[in-house]
Amino acid sequence: MARTSRRSFGAIEKMPSGRYRARYTDPYGRHAADGSQMRHNAPFSFAAKADAEAWLVDERRLVTGGDWTPPSERLAARRQASPTMAAYAPTWLAQRKVKGQPLADRTRDHYQDLLDRFILPRFADVELKHISPESVALWYDTLDKPTYQAHAYSLLRAIMRTAADPTKNNGSPLIPYNPCGISGGGSSGGKRKIKPATVEEIVTIVQNMPDKHRLMVILADSCALRFGELAELRRMDVDTKNAVIHVRRSVVRSKSAGVVAKAPKSEAGIRDVPIPPDILEAVIEHRREHAAPGPQGLMFPGSGGGHLSPSAFYGKVSKKRRGKPDTTGWGWYEARRLAGREDLRFHDLRHGALTEAARHGATLAELMALGGHSTSQAAMRYQQAASDRLAELARKRAEARGWTASTD
Repeated sequence: MARTSRRSFGAIEKMPSGRYRARYTDPYGRHAADGSQMRHNAPFSFAAKADAEAWLVDERRLVTGGDWTPPSERLAARRQASPTMAAYAPTWLAQRKVKGQPLADRTRDHYQDLLDRFILPRFADVELKHISPESVALWYDTLDKPTYQAHAYSLLRAIMRTAADPTKNNGSPLIPYNPCGISGGGSSGGKRKIKPATVEEIVTIVQNMPDKHRLMVILADSCALRFGELAELRRMDVDTKNAVIHVRRSVVRSKSAGVVAKAPKSEAGIRDVPIPPDILEAVIEHRREHAAPGPQGLMFPGSGGGHLSPSAFYGKVSKKRRGKPDTTGWGWYEARRLAGREDLRFHDLRHGALTEAARHGATLAELMALGGHSTSQAAMRYQQAASDRLAELARKRAEARGWTASTD
């Protein structure tokens, strides 16, 4: 039997399904055609009692503010005046949050790019209520690149899910259901398989990098540091006495915000990474020869002393040209070509470092600490790795590359 709880305004009833239904008597005291007191029901049920209470609070606010109309009339009006995708998407993007936080600048830029290139050209002038499963399927089949197809579809599905959610639209869904129901539509298939670089390949790449950028390759390969973390690394972050790098910030680039140095997006990203003993002298030499002066000086400064831009690091590949002088390559792209690894991305060095650490016995918790990875589930399951254990792993990786401890 359903249980009803009375309130000063309205009533909440728990249904046999476990969900909650909210209703209240007509604020003007009107009666139905059969003479009974008129009641107004929420146009949907609620999973939590607190949500039903919130709906009643909003309804009472409309009554006391003189803006009230029957919920059924409001629902009909909203469905009739369904916005177009071009009108709705910008608002959705501006209000979108993940785990209660606004979207990161780069994520917002990525979503805007997907909207501009894939979603709006097809659905800009279409009202949300007229976007059908059939039209979504036809559009999906026109996207030829699997990655863009998956990303664009996932974004459209998220937008339409919000439009169909009554709790996100002042109590009245804009559409009756989400038309994005393609099974596996948000998946681009198998992930790219990464082939870690060998020691010989890393040596070749390092030897063919500009002197001022060689250590970036070494640290990515040995300490699993990201490009953004390296670009923001400063003298004060590098403790050669204790052979530790303090990762506290990272450079983030986006069209909307430009170049911004900020804390990592998760607490796990703030970490202390041991410097393997076989590269410690290279770190000391680089800091002496190439780092900007002062404790705040960047370890890898760009032109003019600012942050190093990706293009200044990646460079370009040399090319042979018929009837013209060959072009000269430089930077990461040319160095990896000379190593026979044009498939190798800079970020793959980080993957290789973590893979090698695992090969030498690192636990999952230690790998998460070394790489700065974090999830809510992992945070509950695993303890923080001890710094002395990470240092031991760093020594093992150095020994695997031929380093031996001094006997002096």
